[in-house]
Amino acid sequence: MTEEENENGYETKKKPSLSKEESRSLGINRKIKSRRPKFSRQEWFRHDKLDGDTWRRPKGIQSKARKNLRYRSPNASIGYRGCKEARGLHPSGFREVLVHRVGDLEDVDPEKQAVRIAHGVGMRKRIDIEKKAEELEVRVLNPS
Repeated sequence: MTEEENENGYETKKKPSLSKEESRSLGINRKIKSRRPKFSRQEWFRHDKLDGDTWRRPKGIQSKARKNLRYRSPNASIGYRGCKEARGLHPSGFREVLVHRVGDLEDVDPEKQAVRIAHGVGMRKRIDIEKKAEELEVRVLNPS
């Protein structure tokens, strides 16, 4: 890091150690994701209670969306899937590990895994987990 970065208070985030194949796959997945359409529920625009962000498979016998008619939004299918090597990886390249308590950090490999603190963890325990993660040099994906 340069002196300017330290003066501004910016600290570079820890990067994972990836194989060539995994880093290549991450790049491909990024490209695929940019081309992947946003899948929305059929007729979400017609009803206020339906959310356009959720995906449900169209099942009606006369459903135009199920028949994949061109004027309807595309259906989620296996053809939109990403590379196998990068599947399940966080966009940063780490594998995510869900943590509920401080003791869970002992099994984490800081080179390949990053920690996501569970939703139900309170602020006091969250601070303890973040301190311990800093000591072990483990990256926290959702710091407070």
